[in-house]
Amino acid sequence: MQGIQRRIVYISLYEGIAIVAASAGLALMTDAGLGHSGVLAVAASVVAVIWNLVFNSLFERWESRQVVRGRSLRRRIAHAIGFEGGLVAFLVPMFAWGLGVSLWQALVMDLGLVIFFLVYTFVFNWVFDRVFGLPASAAANSTVVTA
Repeated sequence: MQGIQRRIVYISLYEGIAIVAASAGLALMTDAGLGHSGVLAVAASVVAVIWNLVFNSLFERWESRQVVRGRSLRRRIAHAIGFEGGLVAFLVPMFAWGLGVSLWQALVMDLGLVIFFLVYTFVFNWVFDRVFGLPASAAANSTVVTA
């Protein structure tokens, strides 16, 4: 599976699981309750979907120009850290506003989610690639693009 179909399936599965996990995590870490946490989790999911499309497009463009093909452990770790690091920059201010806490408090709360999602992103990507195959940008028989 390649292209936009791959991205739609990827995002739908990833975010569906993420909304459930984030709602529960935020509810456990705050007094906001599951309903309020669920709304924040859905908002975070919308931000994450947009970031996912942007980040993965840029990552795959970079990846397609690499001489070494495939997704090594090192490349998967770089992907997970890059994605989650960018997401933190977007979500911490949103959580601070939505939960009525300081940026520092939101960052501290987000650290628990970051650790969970760092592992989740790594495992999800690995399993997704095993089930659906690698994207063309990482396939061993792809043509290397130089620019």
